[in-house]
Amino acid sequence: MDKRKARGDQGEQAVAAWLLERGYRLLARNYRCRWGEIDIIAAAPDRTLCFVEVKTRSAGAIALPREWVTPAKQRRVRLAAGLYLAQKRLDCPCRFDVAEVLPREGGGAPQINYIISAF
Repeated sequence: MDKRKARGDQGEQAVAAWLLERGYRLLARNYRCRWGEIDIIAAAPDRTLCFVEVKTRSAGAIALPREWVTPAKQRRVRLAAGLYLAQKRLDCPCRFDVAEVLPREGGGAPQINYIISAF
C-alpha cells in the first residue's frame, strides 16, 4: 500500500472514531458507485444523514484539506449520495460535511476539523 493511501485510510479511521464519540451512527464507509465514492455515510444524533468527505493533509502541505474538495468532487459526491438514497429508499434530511484531518507536530492523535454542511 502506498503512503498516500495509508495516510488517507488512517484519516478516515480517525474521523469514524471521532463521529462515534459524538453519537453518530456509521452506516457505510467507502461507498462506491459509478459516479464516485463517499468516504463515510453516518446518521447524526438528530437523524440527519451525513455524507462525509474526509481529506487528510500531510505535514508540510501547501493547502488546507478542504481546498481539495473541488466543485467537480462535490458534484460526484452529490450524484453518489442520490444513488445511495435511491438504493436504500430513504427520504430524510441530508447534508454534505467535510472532515479535515491534520497531523500534530510530534505525532499523536491528529486534529480533526469537522465542517458541517460544507457544500
